[in-house]
Amino acid sequence: MKKLATALLPLALLTGACTSNIGADQYATSNTGQVNSAVRGVIVSVRQVVAQSNNGAGNLIGAAAGGVAGSAIGGDSTAHILGAIGGAVIGGIAGDMAQGELSKQSAYEYVIQLDNGNLVTITQGTDVLLTPGQKCIVLYGRQARVIPAPAY
Repeated sequence: MKKLATALLPLALLTGACTSNIGADQYATSNTGQVNSAVRGVIVSVRQVVAQSNNGAGNLIGAAAGGVAGSAIGGDSTAHILGAIGGAVIGGIAGDMAQGELSKQSAYEYVIQLDNGNLVTITQGTDVLLTPGQKCIVLYGRQARVIPAPAY
């Protein structure tokens, strides 16, 4: 049982460490070297939101750890089984909640009027703050972004 708990601990720690980079200035290496399209626009509105990821890893890790811990309860096989089931359910719920809290990030939701008249929204991290009325460029790709338009 100690071996399994020791094996699950690094996985639990990695669950919290897998928060996505959502900023306008942050790129995954797999996104470099790609050709994307860009469109000019103007920021219509901005509001602060919370971005949160949940890929289910916290739930799975919590359920596994809870099942192992719960199976240690009781003396006969029925108590072990019931303890494992109860531990898995409680552990899964706790793991899911923990991952949700650990993955929370502040973000901005932008409403943008493109030069062609269309409205689009983009939510991204808080590393770049744009204000209503500011000219911008919307970058389309695997992860869309909005950045300030250069002065010209």
